[in-house]
Amino acid sequence: MTTVKEMLEIKGAEVWSILGSQSVYEAVELMAAKEVGALIVVNTEGRLVGIVSERDYARKVILQNKSSKETQIAAIMTRNVTFVGPATTADTCMALMSQNKIRHLPVVEEGRPTGMITVADLLKFIIQDQEMTIEELQSYIQGETGGEG
Repeated sequence: MTTVKEMLEIKGAEVWSILGSQSVYEAVELMAAKEVGALIVVNTEGRLVGIVSERDYARKVILQNKSSKETQIAAIMTRNVTFVGPATTADTCMALMSQNKIRHLPVVEEGRPTGMITVADLLKFIIQDQEMTIEELQSYIQGETGGEG
């Protein structure tokens, strides 16, 4: 089974982060520039303190008629962040996302973010794992039957 470390080695381990003191506008601007749906919120030491997503922006800024330029990230971010470590398996990540109804999982080592896994990442790697299993089973069956299956 694929681990978070293996996924990050393939997809890349870029960490797009922002400080809680920055404006929501700056967060949306960065998300648009990097084409991501969420940012990790860090403190000045680079430690994980929250996560902010497009969903947070829509629900906590737009729908509440707040100004994105005047509202700080700290006012809308999710503070109780579900995160994983590098050894976590894709299946465990999917279970966490499903149970918590989230689409982004920060990868954290010693309190510092080292990557982000998304639902799309997981689907890609789970499908690859299943395709490999199918190929192995087909090879096994063909070997058992002499290829006349």
